This record gives sequence, structure tokens and C-alpha cells, in this order.
Amino acid sequence: MEDLGVCNPSAGLALCGLTTTGPVRYNTGEAELVELAVARGEATLTAHGALRALTGQHTGRSAKDKYVVRDAATTDQIWWDNNKEMSVDAFDVLHADMAAHAKERELFVQDLIGGADSANALNSRIITEFAWHALFIRNLLIRPERATLESYLPELTIINLPSFRADPARHGCRSETVIAVNLSKGLVLIGGTSYAGEMKKSVFTALNYLLPAKGVMPMHCSANVGPKGDTAVFFGLSGTGKTTLSADPKRTLIGDDEHGWGEDGVFNFEGGCYAKTIRLSREAEPEIFGTTERFGTVLENVVLNEHRIPDFDDASLTENTRCAYPLHYIPNASASGRSGHPHNIIMLTADAFGVMPPIARLSPEQAMYHFLSGYTAKVAGTEKGVTEPEATFSTCFGAPFMPRHPSEYGDLLRKLINDHQVSCWLVNTGWTGGAYGQGQRMPIKATRALLSAALDGTLEGADYRVDPNFGFSVPIAVEGVDSAILDPRSTWADKAAYDASAQRLVGMFIDNFEKFAAHVDGSVLNAAPGLKAAAE
Repeated sequence: MEDLGVCNPSAGLALCGLTTTGPVRYNTGEAELVELAVARGEATLTAHGALRALTGQHTGRSAKDKYVVRDAATTDQIWWDNNKEMSVDAFDVLHADMAAHAKERELFVQDLIGGADSANALNSRIITEFAWHALFIRNLLIRPERATLESYLPELTIINLPSFRADPARHGCRSETVIAVNLSKGLVLIGGTSYAGEMKKSVFTALNYLLPAKGVMPMHCSANVGPKGDTAVFFGLSGTGKTTLSADPKRTLIGDDEHGWGEDGVFNFEGGCYAKTIRLSREAEPEIFGTTERFGTVLENVVLNEHRIPDFDDASLTENTRCAYPLHYIPNASASGRSGHPHNIIMLTADAFGVMPPIARLSPEQAMYHFLSGYTAKVAGTEKGVTEPEATFSTCFGAPFMPRHPSEYGDLLRKLINDHQVSCWLVNTGWTGGAYGQGQRMPIKATRALLSAALDGTLEGADYRVDPNFGFSVPIAVEGVDSAILDPRSTWADKAAYDASAQRLVGMFIDNFEKFAAHVDGSVLNAAPGLKAAAE
């Protein structure tokens, strides 16, 4: 092997069973990776100097092709209802076959860190066959000081070979695409997909497994901090406004996607952002738009016009177009990636049924209930005859990345909320005045005003009513916000239709939560919405 770059001479590729006759480029910098990606035909430079790459048939995560190795250490620790298992023997065969596939390839190695808190950080080595993949993950994770690379020891290794094709019969998987996670060995194998997000989510999966045992809460959330040191955490599924609402110019951005909450407060898992760009505009989101014109940013599946200028309105390749950039490309981003314990937790939902109020205060038990539920709603699709919203429940607001049972994360969150007296809020960024198709989207101005009132403490002294459907507390009046919007039933012309829709959504919550009922105590069950209470 021809080793290029800086690395620990005693911690080469042999640590993970790889050898190659091609060059191995360790910790190559951004400029050289861009140059190599273009020269190798992997990617194209845009008019503004960003790097555009296409991922082919896989333009998103291959959730059905992800596996966790079941062994003596993991068999009683993993939530197998949510995670597909792979045998130790199948993983070992897959590992050997991928090593053979890599024997004559040029490889790129990035020695990085997952976690800005040194006490809970995970040294993560990513080995790729594409230069643009190396740049992507270099943008997304935390880059250690160059002086430390000669003593760097990986704790998690990801081998990512998109050109490898798995054999379902031989490797115990479903298709030619495979993401195999061996938590005991600290080794992840990715093959048959060029979608770069699989790498970052594999690091997140490993941290989600390791940290709860240390009393640290891993969270699929964004986070920011105000000038007085008041940290806020934003949980939310795709389309609920997690990135948009946390990008507040008056507050410092800690991170936009993945964080831990430990003994010393909140810390970012990442050193960058992976933002959606579909219909991105300079006017609506100037900070994120600005990153797409920076050298070193990776644009994924973004269509370029004849002048190599991105067309963010073009979804012909995928709706899941994205940009990956280092955190310091955002003007008000935290340099440390750390802050104190949260003052507020916001759980975001885009309720397309038009039932939920724009903001509600949650007790710790209600917060655990809604955290385990992970509710949002998708709007009606384009398929003929589909006219109603579709409820989506993704437990812990990130079920695909949760190896442990949700109750472990829920119990830990409730303990931390109680220990640090955190205020919890449910914010509906969805519809009001009717369901999707009849009502209108919640005004962003009202959402921001209510969020500001929650974060600055104004809502602590407000008068509240108890919502008859969900039992949480809803403010009656907030300065600068139309009071009518605070009572969703009053915004519907047809009150009976509202009641019917509310009953239906409450029923969905109850049905979904049945799988958690045996794993939570009575106080959480009592925090659930109730059909009887709603009827009364």
C-alpha cells in the first residue's frame, strides 16, 4: 500500500482487515478532495465553486437494507422489532468479500470525531472509494486538530464501497444494497449505494447505542442558545421546521440534526450540516442559501442549468436534494458545538389534520408520551383519489436510528427534564382552520412569535386552558398573536367536522401507543389523550 497524508503509522487499514495495491489517501484536505473528485469524474463544480455530485438510483437512505449484527452482547440490548438482524457469520463473509473487492482500489480515509464533548466523543474512521464521499463526511463530522492525527485511534470504522454488490443468498440481506452495523466490533459495512447520508447516520446509530449506557441522551434534534445562555432543543421529523426554526439570527446555532445531552449539557454530534435544498431561496433562508455558493460545500442530486447554476426548484432527480457544509459556514454557528442544559424543549409537528393548537405546554409525562409517539402528518399525495392527510409516528422523532428500545430513551429524557426543570412545548407548524385542503398552513409569523414567547419566558406567566382532546395546557392569549388561532376548533367553520377529526387523531395516538404501554409507568399512560375525555 502507498500511504499518503497524515495518520497514525500503527493504526493503518490492517486494523479493519483491509489491504490494497492502490494508494490510500489519509485525511486529505478539502481543496485536494475537490480537485480529485472532479478529475476522477465523480462530481462537477458549480458556477460558484461548490461541488455537485449525483448518487444514481439511491437518492435517500435504504432503510430496508440496514442490519444490526445479533451476537451475545447485542441480543438483549437491541430493539429487534425495529432493527433487522444479521448473523455474525453472514457479517464476517460480507466483511471478507468487501475486503477482497477493495484490494486494488484507491481509498480515501478520514479520521474524524462524532461528538463535541470529549468525554462522550467517538473517534470515527470513514473509508471510502469516492473522493466526494470523503469531502462530504469531512464536512459533516468534527475534524480533529491535525497534530493529533499521528496518535489517532478509531473506535468506529465505516467501510463504504458503493461499487460493491451484495449477494442476498451469501450475505443474509435483502438486495445488492447493504448497510451492516456490527456494534460489538465497532464496524459498519456499506455497499451498493452512493447516497452519502448513510455514513453520517451510521455514526448516529452507534452513538445512539453507546451513550444511554453512560446516562447520556442521544437526540435527533436541532439546538440553539440565546444570549443569556438559554439552550433550546428542537425535536421534529422532516418537514416540521426543525432546521428553519432553530436558525434564528438572534440565537447561536449549536447544530441542526444530532445532539447529546449529558452531565455538562448539550453537545453537537457533528461539525457540519446536511440541509435540504428543494425550493431553497435566498430570501427565505439566506444563511443556508449562502453555503451553497461556498467552495467545499457538497450539493447532492441538485440540478444545474446550462450555466452550472443550481436550480433548487427542480425536483426531477429527487425531492431529497441536499447540501453538506461545515458548521462554520453559518455566520452565527457555535464554535464549540456545546452549551448548557436546556431551558426549553420544543417538539415540532406538522399536523395536517388541523386539530392541534399552535403551541401547548407539556408536563414531563406528556413530554415523554409525545416523544415516544413522534407524531407528524403527511399531506395528501398526488395519487388519484387520495385526499386525506396521513398520520406518521416515528418514535423518538428518529426511529430508523434507534437501536435500543424507545422506552430507554424516553425514561432518560424524562429524568433529565425533571432533574433540570426544563419547560416542554408542543408546537404545531401544520394546518389551522381545517385539515390540509380546506384550511391553511399555520402562519410562520405566528409560530415564530409563540416560539419567542416560550423561549424568553413570557408564556410562563400566561393563562391556560386544558385541551379537551389531548389534555395539555394551551395559552389563552399571547401578545402579538391572534387569539382565535390558539383555539383550533374556533378556526373551523364546521365544528362537528373538527370534533370528528380530533376524535380520529386521538384514536390514532392511542392505537400507536399500544406497543409502548407495557414499557411505561401509569403516570405516562395517564398523560395520553383519551377518547372518553374528548367526548366529554
